[in-house]
Amino acid sequence: MDSIKGLKEYIRLPFYREVLGLSEEVTERYEMLAQGEYNRNYVFTHPVTGKKLVLRVNCGSQMHLRHQIEYEFHALKLLESSGRTPKPLYVDGSLEYLEHGIMVMEFLPGTTLDYHKGLGGAAECLADIHSVKMPEEGMHTLITPENPLEAILDECEEMVKTYMESSLGEEEKKEKIREMLDTGREIVRSIPNEPVYQCCVNTELNNTNFLVDEKGYTYLVDWEKPLYADPAQDLGHFLAPTTTFWKTDVLLEREEMLDFLDTYIRAVAGRFDVTGLKKRAMQFTGITCLRGITWCAMAWVQYREPGKMLFNQSTFEKLNAYLDADFLEKMHQFLKDTFCM
Repeated sequence: MDSIKGLKEYIRLPFYREVLGLSEEVTERYEMLAQGEYNRNYVFTHPVTGKKLVLRVNCGSQMHLRHQIEYEFHALKLLESSGRTPKPLYVDGSLEYLEHGIMVMEFLPGTTLDYHKGLGGAAECLADIHSVKMPEEGMHTLITPENPLEAILDECEEMVKTYMESSLGEEEKKEKIREMLDTGREIVRSIPNEPVYQCCVNTELNNTNFLVDEKGYTYLVDWEKPLYADPAQDLGHFLAPTTTFWKTDVLLEREEMLDFLDTYIRAVAGRFDVTGLKKRAMQFTGITCLRGITWCAMAWVQYREPGKMLFNQSTFEKLNAYLDADFLEKMHQFLKDTFCM
């Protein structure tokens, strides 16, 4: 725990220990579970209950939120009844005692989702999460984009500036990415922004964010960027080639995508209106590919900056794969095909 300054002192504070039912003396051992760009997660066993818990330390925010950890905690509280997310137990985003936000939640055991074996379980998991009714508008406090497809494109434009303005970027690829974004913008503007069922969506559905336990039950454990939006946004991100290809090299066939959506709709079982959901999900799938491409373009430049402290060769190779001319062309065609359903 030495990597987070002051963390050892924080876990000794009386209010932290009282809320969690821990003894005055620190007898539990905290071990690194996982570390990302914005969070560090530690696992420990509660000395009284014997249950494993996760201490999450927030070090930044993709959403540019000052109280990021409290936002995550709130989303988990809203979704607690789904039985598919970790139960949140404690949060402190005051930054009064530590310069980072803190959350404690239950530890869920399991293995990373296998796309070849776990698509059905993932569909059922998402159906249960999306079926949780949120409080009335204005009461759930989740960020609600006015037009989610437009919002994703705006995010793409912001990210791709790094590549477009860099002398390191290849001119032909700049032109191709610009063409793809223009295609996406033209298509999205042709789609009526009609009211649909909305719920808490995760928006970051990589297979590593899912855990499958020994009985095959699937959980969704990372809630860094939740929104109040169309469930189709989650479905689109989950199925997008730029999502599946990142960690596993899997590119789902169109029929696999449609079968997944059929399984999802059956699992919803009438809990909310799914009219037009399959079409909207495929539209989000195409636009999500633009998000993946522009993020990789930004990250590719950042990886080439002199003096970069952390360099992962496999990640850099994957970034090159996403910016390969053939892959860009394939994603451009996929984008156009998803709006022709």
